[in-house]
Amino acid sequence: MSDRPTLNKSFKPHWIWAIALGSSIGWGAFVQPSVWMSDAGPLGVMLGFVIGALLMMLIAVSYGVLIKSFPVSGGEFTYAFLSLGKKHAFVCGWFLTLGYICIVALNASAFALMFKFVFPSLVENLQMYQIAGWDVYLFEIMAATLLLGIFTYFNIKGGVISGRMQFFFCSVMILSIFTLFITVGFNPGSSVSHVEPYFPTEKTAFAAVISIVAIAPWAYVGFDNVPQAAEEFKFSSKKAFSLIIFALIAAAILYCAMVYTTALIMPWQELANQNYDWGTGTAVVDTLGAFGLTILVLALTMGIFTGLNGFIMSASRLLFAMSRAKFLPKGFSKLHPKYNTPHLGIIFTTMIAMLAPWFGREVLLWIVDMSAIGVSIAYFYTCYTAYTMFKWSNHDGGALQVETVSPRKKLISLIGMTASIIFMGLLLIPGSPAFLGMESRIALVVWVILGMVFYMKKREELNNISDKELRYLILGEKSNSDEKVENVN
Repeated sequence: MSDRPTLNKSFKPHWIWAIALGSSIGWGAFVQPSVWMSDAGPLGVMLGFVIGALLMMLIAVSYGVLIKSFPVSGGEFTYAFLSLGKKHAFVCGWFLTLGYICIVALNASAFALMFKFVFPSLVENLQMYQIAGWDVYLFEIMAATLLLGIFTYFNIKGGVISGRMQFFFCSVMILSIFTLFITVGFNPGSSVSHVEPYFPTEKTAFAAVISIVAIAPWAYVGFDNVPQAAEEFKFSSKKAFSLIIFALIAAAILYCAMVYTTALIMPWQELANQNYDWGTGTAVVDTLGAFGLTILVLALTMGIFTGLNGFIMSASRLLFAMSRAKFLPKGFSKLHPKYNTPHLGIIFTTMIAMLAPWFGREVLLWIVDMSAIGVSIAYFYTCYTAYTMFKWSNHDGGALQVETVSPRKKLISLIGMTASIIFMGLLLIPGSPAFLGMESRIALVVWVILGMVFYMKKREELNNISDKELRYLILGEKSNSDEKVENVN
């Protein structure tokens, strides 16, 4: 058997909850409310996020079961291997890696965009060039690069530091959001009448809500970071499901709070029609001045920090797990000699993310939109694996060694699979309210081709590894003979 490196058990329950919540609430909750309302209206957005959270909870049932049964790094990559084998494990891991790294890059660019809004005269004096209609500024690149460098350092230092930081960032973000919500609510210029009409007049309420439900995998991506940290739990893996559910409930509340707060300030249609770079920021400044902007910037900064910290962690653990199983180069599974962290995976993730600001935010958004497919694929594999674990009755056969009779959970995992397919359909079917743009579809094709090329190069090596050894590398399982030898030694 090959050597199998393992990670330290350092994450506490409230840190894992903060990773799930903080990764779900990123820059979008503070930058996008006016954009979302222009598509779906205030009530349409809030209903869409609530329905999306409920769908994510159905998917989370499968995550909870699998984390409990297989508490190892790799998450969806591991689950796809268990139920469908090497090829599907690679497909899942390939798409999910892209999704995680894209979100790291997007959060870093959002931090630079915030500086552009708060200090426009400083940033806009250093314009370099324009890509796809987006001006690229040197200061934005410098800010994003510096921030990524800082989080690289802290993540290499270990799970204890990143876990504590995540919980602190999350706590400050929640406090800031509710401070803003209360302050706006009691401001004389705010009015409940500004929330009307509840839906856009040019589309049906159903179409409005569905357009938001379609982005639920993107909006709530982050709760699925939990299985990536499962190997490092300093507590029973049985708690993972409840931590994920509480994180999703909190995320839905925070999304709705920011949308409703933005709508209270001024008539939402008027705000949407102005096409501001940052509609929420402009509205808050006009109503609350410097104080409101300070609170909003603090909340946004914490949202960006939690997203960066959570997805750097999950991307590096996914790379670590795939490398440990020999799907990726060996370097990604090498651990830091002092901190025992997958430091090369952390560095790789942030270095790729550092390239993004040079291409402009518009190009990055095309890639991120495409990567939402990868997240939906990961959800499908997770639900499918859970589906194969459960049996309708004692007469059914199961595909996995860990099996139990649970018609209810089997049905829920089937619903989760269906929801995942619907999410993919909304992104890929022409005419859908969330249909990917041409640029995103081109990026998707390119990523698929790259994956096929990479897999073909690794295929012979992977085929030479027995299923027994792969199960050991991925799950840490040893055969009886191995255990006997170990006991004798």
